[in-house]
Amino acid sequence: MQLLAVSKTFPAAAVREAFDAGARAFGENYVQEGLAKVEALVDLRGRIEWHLIGPLQSNKTRPVAEQFDWVHSVDRLKIAERLAEQRPHSLPPLNICLQVNISGEASKSGLAPADVAALAHQVAALPRLRLRGLMAVPEPGPGALAQHQAMAALFETLKAEGLAVDTLSLGMSADLEDAILAGSTMVRVGSAIFGARG
Repeated sequence: MQLLAVSKTFPAAAVREAFDAGARAFGENYVQEGLAKVEALVDLRGRIEWHLIGPLQSNKTRPVAEQFDWVHSVDRLKIAERLAEQRPHSLPPLNICLQVNISGEASKSGLAPADVAALAHQVAALPRLRLRGLMAVPEPGPGALAQHQAMAALFETLKAEGLAVDTLSLGMSADLEDAILAGSTMVRVGSAIFGARG
């Protein structure tokens, strides 16, 4: 189980403090805010992992491909193709998770569960990317555990189809227990690490 410290809205100094306490992987929701922190903490670059967990528009793929280590929010082939094309050859492959809209909420980004396998195979075939797995933000409430379990089933389906996926990015401060019960391999925790957002 990997802990991803979600540092959105917190300054670079708070990230450095969490790094000093042992955190090594940090999640950012907004491209510009994340890039500013990458730059501010450039002295830690070889020892820190930057994950983009928020939405990514096609006009912002280049700096993400150049500066981040992971993108959790890919839900279109066009975005994946741009990231593959723009990932510098000098860097290791960019780690990719496909975002799934497991709750079917209109307000959320992500693939419909039925579309996951096809895109997964397409992304896995792209150069300079490494498909790692799936990410979702289940709807809170009584049905949350079932959504987490549905994500775990989708993840197992990809494995059964021969894809070398190893990451189920599932669970935040409020639904950690359900996510862990369902088999999450990476939890995204913000307020429990950094405190309440202002």
